[in-house]
Amino acid sequence: MTLKAAFTEKKYLVTMIFVTSLFMLWGIAITMGDVLNKHFQNVLSVSKSESGLVQFSIFGAYAVMGIPAGLFMKRFGYKNGVLLGLFLYALGAFLFVPAANSESFTFFRGALFILACGLATLETVAHPFVASLGDQRTSDQRINFAQSFNGLGAVLGPLLGGFFILRAGQDYSHELDSVKFLYIAIGSVITVIGVSFAFVKVPPISDPHDSSIDIASTGAVIPKKKLFQHSHFVWAAIAQFFNVAAQGGTWAYFINYSVEINPGMSDERGAYFFSLSMVAMMAGRFLSTFLMRFIAPNKLLSIYALANIVLCIIIAQSWGTVSFVSLIMLNFFFSIMFPTIFSLGLKDMGKYTQQASSYIVMGVVGGALFPPIMGIVANKSIAAAYYLPIICYAVIFVYGYTLYKVRK
Repeated sequence: MTLKAAFTEKKYLVTMIFVTSLFMLWGIAITMGDVLNKHFQNVLSVSKSESGLVQFSIFGAYAVMGIPAGLFMKRFGYKNGVLLGLFLYALGAFLFVPAANSESFTFFRGALFILACGLATLETVAHPFVASLGDQRTSDQRINFAQSFNGLGAVLGPLLGGFFILRAGQDYSHELDSVKFLYIAIGSVITVIGVSFAFVKVPPISDPHDSSIDIASTGAVIPKKKLFQHSHFVWAAIAQFFNVAAQGGTWAYFINYSVEINPGMSDERGAYFFSLSMVAMMAGRFLSTFLMRFIAPNKLLSIYALANIVLCIIIAQSWGTVSFVSLIMLNFFFSIMFPTIFSLGLKDMGKYTQQASSYIVMGVVGGALFPPIMGIVANKSIAAAYYLPIICYAVIFVYGYTLYKVRK
């Protein structure tokens, strides 16, 4: 008789709590970038397609930093990987000060790139870190639970951005000061967290890629194939590319769509509705973590992908309130996609877990390439731009339906 696998173990509890908080920290930074997208259109007079370069800077860092972060983690361990990520996060935030002083869009993108290198490092480390904090059979549940707090960060990002950045009204002459002071505060908080974590003692963990552990006790396996012979991992990286492409494009122009489909709505109010959509995403993650006790993660992934295809079609029709509500609900069904694809891609990867994590994180580059493409369409019709994510959700549906399978 097989005993039911525990969610985690008591000895990992403090570490689990701290690492879970990291998911919230990069959630704040990612969605704050989408507020900056609209703000730079106002203050620096850039077009929608040009403002999409904000997402290019953020998600492009994932392509650059994914593998180096994985190698650093393999050489120096999870804790030092977290500290490196927090250092880069804080450094990028503090660089907003000279960027604001110079009023340079290029400088801002450089600061965002460095900040996002920190985010990429944290994501590369945190996912396998959480997956390793207990039995591998419950890794899906742990990652989705941790990602629920990423949803909390995603809610806080637009709220902070709307209040401190977009609230200034129609006089944009001094609004870069609000950006500067907000990111000084963020950098300071991240610095305090990093210093605190440096003094936290992380207990030994049962790593799936550590050949010295008791395989039977963790549910892990020793892979017999080379890294890229694991087709479920390769397809996970591809699915993640399209997943974050859809996310990046949808979030980048959320405020634009909100303002254009709702006459009289301000940018600040649009940011608050963006935050509401993140509440829907957070609710989706908590609810879906529960549903995964009864529905296989891959099946739920495919169901949610189909739901988002339907919602994108409705959004593209510009049916007033119906389309606007559909835009908000898009995030509910998006909720599990990133963590579930990630977790399915790491299944049975054994000693390749860290490398596989790096490559799946690199799939996030889709969020760098897709928003500028959507922006070109959005320059003519913001609603029509939402046809494009349908392609992405179709790929995710196929992955969840068949390509997720681990082939021995």
